[in-house]
Order: sequence, then structure tokens, then C-alpha cells
Amino acid sequence: MIAYLYFQNPLKMKANRLLPVLFLLCVLVACESEKKVNKDVIDEIKKLSEVKKVNEADMISHAMKWGDEISTEAQQALISTLQKAIAEQGIGGAVEFCHTEALPITHEVGQKHNVTIKRVSLKNRNPSNSPSDVEKNLLEAYAYNVENGIENKPNIQKIDQGETLLFTKAIAIPNGMCLNCHGEPGAEIAEETRNKIKTLYPEDQATGFKVGDLRGMWSISLPKSEVIKNM
Repeated sequence: MIAYLYFQNPLKMKANRLLPVLFLLCVLVACESEKKVNKDVIDEIKKLSEVKKVNEADMISHAMKWGDEISTEAQQALISTLQKAIAEQGIGGAVEFCHTEALPITHEVGQKHNVTIKRVSLKNRNPSNSPSDVEKNLLEAYAYNVENGIENKPNIQKIDQGETLLFTKAIAIPNGMCLNCHGEPGAEIAEETRNKIKTLYPEDQATGFKVGDLRGMWSISLPKSEVIKNM
């Protein structure tokens, strides 16, 4: 079992090191009561006296749960704002929303949790959603599963020399509403909508989808230090 340390509980192995420091504090208080003990020294003692042990399996299990919660939170934020844009401005408003608001919304959720959130696709509309090599391999695996009737499940991969846990979850086209922007041009995508997409996304590849197709995936980089803090 690999143990990761995060300061929280008493640690006996630090006892010998703490005694001289604690003795010094007592002398300072007794002999020079008019002087304030340095707050940094006290904080350091608290740090040294508290530790939390986390094994690898527990960390990955928690990262899977936390990543799913974060992706759900980000998706709900996107959907609620998108529905409002459609209600107020129609499908054209949805295209405009995705162009200006989608990335800032996911970025805001990521900042809230000190993680990095992306939505990536093999057929992206926004070039900012292009996958890395690692993400591309995972997307291809998800696509293979869809083509062969295999259920796609969330995944955890270690990156950055093992210091980051990459949570991924497939994104499928859930219903016909999405085809207004991602279906077949001239059939499901109206000409007006298609023109707006071309204007905002000259290199658009995100059309020709059907309900149930793999649209892309959530990619959330979870630093191990943040995973441990969240446990």
C-alpha cells in the first residue's frame, strides 16, 4: 500500500522533535511574558503534529466520485444557462451562448474546486476543445465502446508523473434538441443556424451526429493534493 501524507492527526514519530520546541515556548512565556510567541512557530508545530494517511485505492475511489460530482455540476450550469438562451433567443441564441459563455462557465466551476475542466471531442466545434494525445486515446476507446454496444463508464488515469488524476466521462447526444446544432446540415440544422455556426466557427466539425452518438467527453484534471484535501 502506498501512503500519502496530509497533515491532520497526531504523529508520534514527531514527538522527539516537538519536545524541545514546546519547552522553548514554555521558557519564553515564563521568562519573557511581555513578548509574543511568533504565530508562524505555533502554526508549524500544529502542522508537524497532525497527519492524515491515505492509500492509493481510497484516493482513486474518491477522485472518481468527486470527478463525477464536478462534471455533473458543470453540466447542470451549462444546461440551465443554455435553456435560458434558447427560450429568449431561439436556436441562434444557443449557438451564440456556446461561443461566448460555455468555456467561462466550465472555467468558473474548475476554479471553485481548484481543478481544470475541459470538454473535448474528436469532432470539435471550438478549437479550444481539441484533445491532447492522452485525451484522444480515451475518446477513441469511448467511441469503440459506442460502436460495439459496450457501456461507457467514467475513467481515471494518472498523468503528470502520477501527481494528477485525470477523470474522464463520455458525453453522448441525449436527444433530438441537440441535433438542431449538431445534426445533419439542411435536414436537422436550419440554414440560418448553419450560417451562424459557420460565422462563429469557420473550422466546425461538430455536425452529422445522431441521438446516442458520442459527442465528446468530460476531462477533469484533479491534482492529488486537492483530492486529499477533499476527502
